[in-house]
Amino acid sequence: MNSENEFSILFNLNGDEIHYLGDPTRRLLNVLREDYHLTGVKEGCGEGECGACAILVDGHLYNSCLMMPYQINHKSVLTIEGFRDSKRFEIISRAFEAAGAVQCGFCTPGMVMATEALLRKNPHPLRDEIASFMSGNLCRCTGYDMIIKAVMIASEAGDGLW
Repeated sequence: MNSENEFSILFNLNGDEIHYLGDPTRRLLNVLREDYHLTGVKEGCGEGECGACAILVDGHLYNSCLMMPYQINHKSVLTIEGFRDSKRFEIISRAFEAAGAVQCGFCTPGMVMATEALLRKNPHPLRDEIASFMSGNLCRCTGYDMIIKAVMIASEAGDGLW
C-alpha cells in the first residue's frame, strides 16, 4: 500500500496500546479479525442489523461492521477476547449457561458484549428494558426469553460489579 493511502491512529485494544497504520476505508470489523486475529467479532449481516460484530468503544456498544478505524482514534476498544478474563464475563457467561441462552454460539459474543454494555448503563434493568436494549442483536437458535432471563440472572449475580 502506498503511504498516501495509509492512515495512522492510536487506540487501546483490550488493554494494549495499538498504533494502526493502514487503509482508512477498511471496516473496523475486518481490521480486528484480519490484523489482530480477534475472531470473536463475527460478520453476520454486515449492515449493523445483527450485533454479531459487537464491541465496546469507551464503554458504549457499537457494531464494528459499521465503523472505520479513524472512529476509534484515541479511544478504548474492548472485544469479547479482552472481556473474557474479567469477573463480569464469568458472571455473564454463567448466567447464559444457567438460562440455556446458548445454542450454536454464533451470536453469543455479541450478546455477551451487549449484556455488559447494558449492565454498565443500568445494573438492574427491567425485562422490557432488556428486551429493548438487546433488540439490536439477532439470535436464530436460542430464543429471546432465555437471553432476557440470562441478563436478569447476571444482573442479580453481579450486583455491585456494574
